[in-house]
Amino acid sequence: MSPRTVLIVEDDEAISESVAYHLDRAGYRTLRAADGAQGLRVCRQQRPDLVILDLMLPQVDGWRFTEELRREDSRVPVIVCSARTSEYDRVNGLQLGADDYVTKPFSMKELMARVQAHLRKADELRRPSDRGVIEQEGLVLDPEQFQAFADDGSLGLTPREFEVLYALARADGKPVPRERIYREVWGYEMVRGDRSVDVFVRKVRRKLTAARPTHTYVQTHYGVGYRFDPTPVETD
Repeated sequence: MSPRTVLIVEDDEAISESVAYHLDRAGYRTLRAADGAQGLRVCRQQRPDLVILDLMLPQVDGWRFTEELRREDSRVPVIVCSARTSEYDRVNGLQLGADDYVTKPFSMKELMARVQAHLRKADELRRPSDRGVIEQEGLVLDPEQFQAFADDGSLGLTPREFEVLYALARADGKPVPRERIYREVWGYEMVRGDRSVDVFVRKVRRKLTAARPTHTYVQTHYGVGYRFDPTPVETD
């Protein structure tokens, strides 16, 4: 089996070299780009299995890079590694399409663990699934296609958005803690204060509302997490 390819889009040469060194030692094939425009060209030409991305980049910054990449490829995992530590930056990066967000300075051991977890999850998505289709109140969740459908139309979920929704839907109406959702969907333990689950639930809700405005499907279970509970929207 050929080694998995990881693209590092980082303009700090020392950081780029260090990340590439550890990935090479772990058996990955690494590609490097020093700005967002070059990174997009490499993505189109090489089709990496995962992208490690800085935000503050020359020419095309990390936010625009993510938007452009997601228009072309919804499946490749993107891990942002940035010195921007505010909650706004983390949430904005995830809303634009990143799958994960690590702040600098970061532990190389932690980054390698996240790379492994994302690639492992990507492998699971490629394998035939024994999970069944879930149908509830006009909504169909199809794990073979990693997509939800309403009135025969696709909601346009990304694979990670689908996994969040499916993890909730298969809980049979029971509340699912954020930590459990994160563990099932991201593949490792959630760091205290991480807002990734909330961001992805918000994205899923927005697409559900656009497709099926007559119902709400994901309810907040305060102090715990979320539950899948299709509920008609009250109208005057």
